[in-house]
Amino acid sequence: MTLYIDHKPYEIPSGKNLLETCLTLGFDVPYFCWHPAMGSVGACRQCAVKLYKDENDQKGRLVMSCMEPVANNQYISVNDPEAKEFRSTVIEWLMTNHPHDCAVCDEGGSCHLQDMTVMTGHNYRRFRFKKRTHQNQYLGPFLNHEMNRCIQCYRCVRFYKDYAGGKDLDVFASRSNVYFGRAEDGVLENEFSGNLAEVCPTGVFTDKTLKQHYTRKWDLTMAPSICQHCSIGCNTIAGERYGTLRMIANRYHGEVNGYFLCDRGRFGYEFVNTRERIRKPVIRQQVVDRQAVLTEVSALLKNTNVIGIGSPRASLQANFTLKALVGDQNFYHGVSDNEHDLAELAIRILGEGSVRTPSTREVEDADAIFILGEDITNTAPILALAVRQAVRQQPSEAAAQIHVPLWNDAAMRGIVQDKKGPLYIASLHTTKLDELATTTYHATPDDIARLGMAVAHAIDNESPEVESISEDIEVLARQIAQALSAAKKPVIISGAGCQSDVLMKAAANIAGALHKKNTETGLVFTMLECNSLGLAMMGGHRLNAAFNAVLNGHADTVIVLENDLYRHGHAADIDAFLNACKHVVVLDHSVHATTARAEVVIPAGTFAESDGILVNNEGRAQRFFQVYEATDVIQESWRWLLNIGCSAGNKRMNAWKNYEDVTNAMAIEEALLKGIETISPPPGFRLAGQRIPREPHRYSGRTAMNANKNVSEPRPPEDPDSPLSYTMEGYRGQPPSSMIPFFWSPGWNSVQAVNKYQQEIGASLRGGDPGIRLLNPVAGKIVEYFKGIPEAFRPMEDHLWVMPVYHIFGSEELSARSPSVAERIEAPYILVHLDDALNLQLQDGDLLTLHIGTHTYSLPVRITTEIPHGVAGVPYGFEGIPYAELPEWATTRPSTATYIPTPQPRHIKT
Repeated sequence: MTLYIDHKPYEIPSGKNLLETCLTLGFDVPYFCWHPAMGSVGACRQCAVKLYKDENDQKGRLVMSCMEPVANNQYISVNDPEAKEFRSTVIEWLMTNHPHDCAVCDEGGSCHLQDMTVMTGHNYRRFRFKKRTHQNQYLGPFLNHEMNRCIQCYRCVRFYKDYAGGKDLDVFASRSNVYFGRAEDGVLENEFSGNLAEVCPTGVFTDKTLKQHYTRKWDLTMAPSICQHCSIGCNTIAGERYGTLRMIANRYHGEVNGYFLCDRGRFGYEFVNTRERIRKPVIRQQVVDRQAVLTEVSALLKNTNVIGIGSPRASLQANFTLKALVGDQNFYHGVSDNEHDLAELAIRILGEGSVRTPSTREVEDADAIFILGEDITNTAPILALAVRQAVRQQPSEAAAQIHVPLWNDAAMRGIVQDKKGPLYIASLHTTKLDELATTTYHATPDDIARLGMAVAHAIDNESPEVESISEDIEVLARQIAQALSAAKKPVIISGAGCQSDVLMKAAANIAGALHKKNTETGLVFTMLECNSLGLAMMGGHRLNAAFNAVLNGHADTVIVLENDLYRHGHAADIDAFLNACKHVVVLDHSVHATTARAEVVIPAGTFAESDGILVNNEGRAQRFFQVYEATDVIQESWRWLLNIGCSAGNKRMNAWKNYEDVTNAMAIEEALLKGIETISPPPGFRLAGQRIPREPHRYSGRTAMNANKNVSEPRPPEDPDSPLSYTMEGYRGQPPSSMIPFFWSPGWNSVQAVNKYQQEIGASLRGGDPGIRLLNPVAGKIVEYFKGIPEAFRPMEDHLWVMPVYHIFGSEELSARSPSVAERIEAPYILVHLDDALNLQLQDGDLLTLHIGTHTYSLPVRITTEIPHGVAGVPYGFEGIPYAELPEWATTRPSTATYIPTPQPRHIKT
């Protein structure tokens, strides 16, 4: 198609609107209500352009470019004087009630409204009357509310209600008074509320955690990073000032997280700045210097039998360097045996099977979804957000029949209304996605697996048949099988959340059966931590084998890498293991129960102070970059281990000098990690002979930052591990997509500048989205079905089958240390069925004592009818709830004791 803009022809794709097309072509057309992820509603009237009938039309007419579809041989003008005057007038209307507070507004200098005001040429306010004012609301620990700055673009409610499924934020209006907020003050309940800070084009909703240590966004040192708080691997921008991490913002990735982050990923960063950070090396409870640590641990390597325990939250580089330090045969995965097996099963299914894992963006395009066992809103929130968009796919097909484009959001929602595509959820108890589901089924993992196996058999009778299945379940299985078989892009979702291998095998069977008939079938597994798959792909032994190695006298010293072992094993087992060790060395950035037992504690850098690679749930390896140099003697875990190895005379490690050397060695030695050296350019990479700056060219105050120490400006540090610089000096153009530290373009100072970095609006970044896939299906592989079918669950008298229950706030270790997130963590509880509560004569809030092995849990009861009879749910990972290898049977008895949670150790004696 050909589009003529101001008399110049441009070749364009069909199916877009004029605004998207103009932005893709590089034209600066102002807008407010339109958003690339949410489509067009034509509310703000800001994106007006002149549309002509043909090349001979001299008059034309004004149209809103976001609501006008492109057509072949179409003639428009962006710079027509009437269109420019109209856009300037719209801005002037919007500004009549907007406060003159840019100098003190949190968005000042990075504000979309400021950009559009300058872009339209409006620079003088003629309005001389009293401005309308509003009362602001308390919205919780994440967001600040300043309603007087609102320009009524409706983006906030469109995102919060229509896109993210929120219920507690709306628009309220009376005549010309329009108010965006809650019916009353209170915490915003939706898991994606923090995106309002980026969705809002003004300063109505701003990041409250940034406000507490506020810095103008252009005064932040920034670097591309990866979220550390779940297995999805969302891309983020991390910003630092004065040695503290101050902000996490979304970094657009066309395949993983798009334009959005969950609240855990956005606000969980504050653990980096807490007082619980380990900042000094400690040997036998005495603070020492760097050299003393190197000498001590090097001596242990030479004089003792050392093993190493890795971590699913540490980078590939850190785990690999530990493995090289202690030797391949002495490296152990720091997860429970069940977690270890589930990760290896996922690698086997995804890397050796025939079914591909779709990206999060591809899940949005699915037209039928079956979720087995996972509460993805709490274990993989961005995946849940994708599912919310997917349920609109099948009903949206009706729009195509009447030629309504998908980008026309107002029309689309009028056509779709409450219709939803096939979404089947089989879970332990209720989930937030249940409201969208065609059918829900609450059962134990074994019963869910039986349903899944029955669905697979209904699709392909070569899949194992489930015997002794009830008529209701057989009918449900056929219904699900029929919906999935009729879909063009079906997706099956499961994972490690229920700690059940039979669930993952059932999901694989369904996907395999569908794949025989439809190669567009997708299979998604979520994992428990940010690098669970990466650790499993590296190879290593089980954690219990490490225990046995020490208890049987084969080893006497352990190096623990960024891991609280008490989160992955029984306290009695960990105690026995650590007691049997002559020496315990722990590298970590935050104190916990394991650091409290260590003889040597080494201060490791967080993700903000480190470089490394993580592998997400789809097998995509992605790099995060150091945001700022750590203070004191803190450095990356892999660098500590490399220095220790060199001090100890490790010949294998002596040749490694920096990040690139470690990464190249890993790519050569680890069979499943081949190619990871290509994820980002090497440290010597330059553009026009220059590094890529971590600081915007507007960065200010650098010469005064250390004036209290020295009036001379210190020399900026050099980064030996990447092409990034720690200054504002460097290449001003667009860097490779994996190395974009911030989004900025002339005239575009807000996050909306991402439009300038994309191949086309809403698509991949220029040069391709970051990361590489390490796990890919085997082309032409014959589907092999898993055979074992579990027995149906049967309740046991005086026992409860205890399952883990996940929470977006509290279940993940690092984010739970963030003060803002900590405010959202629920009190611990035990979830039980009403019938079990009646049998035990319990009411809501009563204490119930569960005995699981040697552990005793006394927690308040929460009664529901949405969990299977005979089953109990306990929050996973909550502080004060000791680890248990769940699922497991527990004996029960009511308790009259007062509940007092057991806190984890939060300090090191020095």
